Amino acid sequence: MGKYTVIECSGSIKDIGKGIFTGENVSLGANGFFGCAGGIKIGDNTIMGNFISFHSENHIFSSRKTPIRTQGVNREGIIIGKDCWIGAKATILDGVVVENGCIIAAGALLTKGKYEAYGIYGGIPAKLLKFRKD
Repeated sequence: MGKYTVIECSGSIKDIGKGIFTGENVSLGANGFFGCAGGIKIGDNTIMGNFISFHSENHIFSSRKTPIRTQGVNREGIIIGKDCWIGAKATILDGVVVENGCIIAAGALLTKGKYEAYGIYGGIPAKLLKFRKD
């Protein structure tokens, strides 16, 4: 784990979060933020650049009559497969599943859903650029 990386499991003691689980040989770059109230799972041999950001919790905002801050949160969690490389300044939001062998480009924003195994993804929001080949 690099310098100044933060792992925050809960926004409040009243509602303790699920936490973070990493496999073997996982590298977390410097200055990262891991908001793991909804749970974060990271597979073996995954490496990450500096200044990455994981947010495994999202605010509910369905009512226009109730302040967003009082509507609560969703916690789907984030799953990162084995042997992935997540580039510097990538942001991964609640509900994302990155399958084995993916590369996430620096600065990419992963907003929802599954990112297919051995895909290379980049952009805001992240899109499939190509697949890794042997």
